[in-house]
Amino acid sequence: MNTPLTLESMRADIARVLHEDPSEIGNDDNLMDLGLDSMRTMTLASQWRDVGVNIDFSEMALNATLGHWWSLAESAQQG
Repeated sequence: MNTPLTLESMRADIARVLHEDPSEIGNDDNLMDLGLDSMRTMTLASQWRDVGVNIDFSEMALNATLGHWWSLAESAQQG
């Protein structure tokens, strides 16, 4: 069984691809402004799908914030 995705694990994943400290990633920060590009966003979405959280890239692109992405992940994990 895969470990459930959490807000903090998402924050850590994003920070890792941005080469930042997770404490530097706020829930409402625009991740594109912090340097996240579409290729790395697709990689993150794929990584999260691999652990059972089906997040659609197009939904992620609508609002590139950790808070929005977490709401998508919560919905996906609830079924």
